[in-house]
Amino acid sequence: MSNNEAEYEAVLAGLRLAKQMGAKVVTTLTDSRLAVNQVNGSFEVRDHRMGKYVKMVKQLVGSFGKFTIKQIPRSENKRADALSKLASTCFDHLSKKVLVEVLRERSIDEQQVNALAPAGPTWMTSFREYLQRGVFPDDDGEARKIRIKSPSYAMVNGELYKKGFTTPWLKCMDQSKGRELLQEAHSGQVGAHEGARDLTGKVLRMGAY
Repeated sequence: MSNNEAEYEAVLAGLRLAKQMGAKVVTTLTDSRLAVNQVNGSFEVRDHRMGKYVKMVKQLVGSFGKFTIKQIPRSENKRADALSKLASTCFDHLSKKVLVEVLRERSIDEQQVNALAPAGPTWMTSFREYLQRGVFPDDDGEARKIRIKSPSYAMVNGELYKKGFTTPWLKCMDQSKGRELLQEAHSGQVGAHEGARDLTGKVLRMGAY
């Protein structure tokens, strides 16, 4: 993709992370003069694809109480510059504690979405039912377990999270998504083929439970 598209992808990735974290006030710093002025409305958007990016940014911005985007000199954007260099290199030399998300397609590319049947109950269902509606399972033993464990869980933006002992809140996953994450962490592009204990620690550091 072009440099301008890459700049917008970086902005979108940051905004998505901020939204997931529940941020209400966001300041975006970028060295892209084009992105700043197009989002602020100072520049007219003539390119069709740039128009799609601006629309997506503004949709995400609506999730925050206050949003500001500012241009900064490249000399002050060293951390972003270092991250950008990772995109053009091989991941093999990285420390196994460096977590990299690979975006395999443009955010503006339309994707074909297949209709899926509603997922059945998972281990998270009872916690969701109690935290959202105050409903316990019919089984007394299961209800007691949910009552004892529920203070360690919370619903955030419709997603179930668990409080970690030495980590921030961890996003809960069902078995299917959990297997996908374990497979990627174990043998994907940033996998290290660790043993069970190291792999568990890696997934927890990725913010998943």
